[in-house]
Amino acid sequence: MNRKNYIINQYVKEKLKLIKIILIIMSVFILYCMIETARELRDFRLTKYRICSPKLNGIRGTKKIIFLSDLHNRMYGKENERLLESIKNQHPDLILIGGDMLVRKDGNSYDRTVRFLEKLPAICPVYCANGNHEQKLKELPDKYEQSYEGYKKALTACGIYMLENASETVRLDEAPVRISGLEIPLGAYARLGKKDLPLKEITDRIGEHGEEYQILLAHHPGYIQEYLEYGADLILSGHYHGGVMQLPGIGGVISPDFTLFPKYSGGIYREGAQTVVVSRGLGTHSVPVRLWNWPELIVLELSGTSEEM
Repeated sequence: MNRKNYIINQYVKEKLKLIKIILIIMSVFILYCMIETARELRDFRLTKYRICSPKLNGIRGTKKIIFLSDLHNRMYGKENERLLESIKNQHPDLILIGGDMLVRKDGNSYDRTVRFLEKLPAICPVYCANGNHEQKLKELPDKYEQSYEGYKKALTACGIYMLENASETVRLDEAPVRISGLEIPLGAYARLGKKDLPLKEITDRIGEHGEEYQILLAHHPGYIQEYLEYGADLILSGHYHGGVMQLPGIGGVISPDFTLFPKYSGGIYREGAQTVVVSRGLGTHSVPVRLWNWPELIVLELSGTSEEM
């Protein structure tokens, strides 16, 4: 073998060795991602946020609110006993539901989800807003086998307050708190492109923002800027499931409407005196994948603060 052929063979061997190493690393990483995804789909984490406001100075100490979103019929233990036990252990003062607790598509019965939800009013008052899945069942009844009216009837019968473009005022000690459930037009959930959501569209549905501390349950976080403009003090959203994958320092990768790296994919965001909390959800839908993006049960700890602070 002449020197030229020897050099070529050595070069090819080195390249093949490098390719082999790269393929091994890729295979190990893919295997790790599969194992991690399977692990994250089996359990959930407890996420706590502290929220303070002068408007809540009437609260003595701290009040706890559980925020549930995007369960999508997911079961953690028989009849969701593990999730129910975690909620009970927090001793909440309120439970707020942000929508998409079911799956609207035919063949996905919400019966077990209803049986789980029916147990919540025995813990504390429960207020429920709809997500796009419930809203589509309601507004397009001829398209689906499941009945939204049956779902709503079961929830109201057990004492859950339904907020369908409606508000209720509760008192946390001496602090009045207005809880509003907003249903935006279904067209706003369309994929590939954000639609306009004028401020008047919001006020026509749930009224003007007042002086009370207001918690806004608004399922779609793609319109956070519009909700902030409306003026709600605390905005609770979900829908994005954490962006499928959470990258450190970046956040979620992709939303259901195919927005890459959405700004509000999951977590807490402080916008001046206003606060936004976006749940990563408790379940999955369509794409059963989560990576570094645990399902979560959110606990909000509310308290007052002096104007000076």
